[in-house]
Amino acid sequence: MAKLKSKEAKQFAVIGLGRFGTSIAKTLYQMGYEVLAIDTSEERVNEVADFVTHALQADAKDEEVLKKVGIRNFDTVIVAIGSDIQANILVTVILKDMGIKHVVAKAQNDLHGKVLTKVGADQVVYPERDMGVRVAHALATSSVMDYLELSPHHSLVEIRTPERFIGQTLGEADLRARYGITVIAVRKGDDVIASPGADTTFAAGDIIVAVGSNEDLNRFEGESR
Repeated sequence: MAKLKSKEAKQFAVIGLGRFGTSIAKTLYQMGYEVLAIDTSEERVNEVADFVTHALQADAKDEEVLKKVGIRNFDTVIVAIGSDIQANILVTVILKDMGIKHVVAKAQNDLHGKVLTKVGADQVVYPERDMGVRVAHALATSSVMDYLELSPHHSLVEIRTPERFIGQTLGEADLRARYGITVIAVRKGDDVIASPGADTTFAAGDIIVAVGSNEDLNRFEGESR
C-alpha cells in the first residue's frame, strides 16, 4: 500500500489485538502508516497479519522482547490489552521507562484510567466511549477533531481548516473537486454555519465538517497534516 505523503512520517505499534486494538491497527495501516501489531495469541496475530506492516506474536511484558523489535523507534505505542488489567498497566510502565514519547493506554473504567495516568500514560482511551477507528484518526492527524463512520465506506470528519485554505472561500478551496468530499458545515467558535455557501471564508481556527468516502477523507487528512 502506498504511504501517504506527510511532512512527518509516523510509525505506530499496537499491543493487544482484541476488537479495539485490531480496529486501530487496521485503520492506521489503511491510512498509509507503518504499523507493528503485537499480541500473545498466534491466532490473533495471524488474523491481522495481512492488514498491518508487521505482526508479531510476543509477550510485551518482556522488556527485552520490546527492545529487540525496536519499539523505541515508534512515535506512538497503543496499549490495547483488554482483559488483563495488570498486564495493561505493567506494559504501560515499561514503555514509559524505555522512553517512548507517546503511550496511549486502553482503560476499562475511570479508576483504571486514573491508575494509567499516574504511571505515566500520555493518553487514556475508553473503548466503550471511543471507537477504534475514531481513536486511530485522532492519533494519526492532530487536525482531526472527531471522526464518525456512517457506513463501511463513508464517514464524517471534523477537521481544523488546513493553513493553506485560510483566507480562501469555500468556492476557491473547491474541496469537492480536489478531494471528492462535501462540506456540510463550518464551525466558527460557538457559531455553526450549516450548508455553507461558496462565499463562506475560512479563518484560522475554523472547523470543517465534511462527509465523503473513507479513501477521499483519508487523502484530505493526509494533505492536511
